[in-house]
Amino acid sequence: MKVILRVDIKGTGKAGQLVEVSDGYARNYLLPKNLAEVADKGALNQLKTKVEAQKHHEEEERQKALATAEALNNKSVTCYAKAGQTESGQTGRLFGSVTTKEVADAIKEQLGVEVDRRKIAIDGDIKAFGTYKAQIKLKAGITAAINVVVSELK
Repeated sequence: MKVILRVDIKGTGKAGQLVEVSDGYARNYLLPKNLAEVADKGALNQLKTKVEAQKHHEEEERQKALATAEALNNKSVTCYAKAGQTESGQTGRLFGSVTTKEVADAIKEQLGVEVDRRKIAIDGDIKAFGTYKAQIKLKAGITAAINVVVSELK
């Protein structure tokens, strides 16, 4: 018997999936506990519509991520930080470090694009002035590379 699962069932399938199960398993377990519904024409049509809508939304998200990557790629943002002097009198060592949250705030302020701080990957810690490369993972397979310039706060 063909049924459409309403919830994930280990060993059978995932929610929203059309599966073939034995008649007894469907009638005695899946259907009485509302874990699945019989795959009739109406249910199949509804499943098809739901799958098409999901694909459409995923494509919209992908296009939005591509546009964001285009807007961010090879751009530079400037972060300002306080610095102290070392024992030998040199400046350039930061108090603490520049975090991904500060980089995300700088991107939003300077480029007008909102980026989740957890999606920003910086090579090493930013503990000195200079220019650093950062990767922003927008979606699976879509990344943008930006330069983070760290300058002294005046």
